[in-house]
Amino acid sequence: MSTYTIDTATSRATPSPAPMKRLTVPALRDRKGKEPIVALTAYTMRMAQLLDPHCDLLLVGDSLGQVIYGLPSTIPVSLDMMCAHGAAVVRGSWHALVAVDMPFGAYEASPAQAFESASRVLKETGCAAVKLEGGEAMAETVAFLTARGIPVIGHVGLTPQAVNALGGYGARGKGNAEHAQIIDDARAIAAAGAFSIVVEGVIETVANEVTAAVSCPVIGIGASAECDGQILVIDDMLGMFERTPRFVKRYDDLATRVGAAAAAYADEVRRRAFPTADQTYRAK
Repeated sequence: MSTYTIDTATSRATPSPAPMKRLTVPALRDRKGKEPIVALTAYTMRMAQLLDPHCDLLLVGDSLGQVIYGLPSTIPVSLDMMCAHGAAVVRGSWHALVAVDMPFGAYEASPAQAFESASRVLKETGCAAVKLEGGEAMAETVAFLTARGIPVIGHVGLTPQAVNALGGYGARGKGNAEHAQIIDDARAIAAAGAFSIVVEGVIETVANEVTAAVSCPVIGIGASAECDGQILVIDDMLGMFERTPRFVKRYDDLATRVGAAAAAYADEVRRRAFPTADQTYRAK
């Protein structure tokens, strides 16, 4: 449940939430091998409202560092940022399960540090789960969190927070050793109690093997249509940026449409064609 209630009579935050039960962690876990899970990232209340009726999972990704703040990577993202945006997305949704990324530096030091960070995220946002990157090395942390009532989504393959160690954002799993390691990472995280795993930027055969190797749902991004679900960064699939990763399908070209609307507005302002009588107040 959200901590705050929005007055839809006076706020731009419309439409009013439709009465329906929010999806739960057990419900999503049970989707393994069944109807694919539909997931998208969301960072704001209004976008959450628009996406919520169509999605099973809304992920408040640390990709907000690049998408919202213009940072060069996800590494500078703070826990404060994730909590603020996570709370906004929870307030704007009423159907999808909301999960929040744990930012770099908030969980790697120890399971105790991870619990402190994750419990803060759940308390301040009202979300249902956290997501963290890493394979076998993070299995102990995943087990620690799940044993204490914090649902966890894992993340293997291309892990953006490890971009410096990986040497870039190229697809993973091309070599036999790396291929095997990704499978082992997924198995370790699933065995530790993750209720779902994101597999990102891997060779298709690797994604298929990961999906078959674990009992929890595998959500792909740049992976395979055979995964148990798919996720994309919302701004990428809406065409908000000139450059998008190869694995993204653009479902719209909002950047062009926003630019055209701004150009039309600028033209009318300069010609004094806006505002008109319809947009001004006059004494009766």
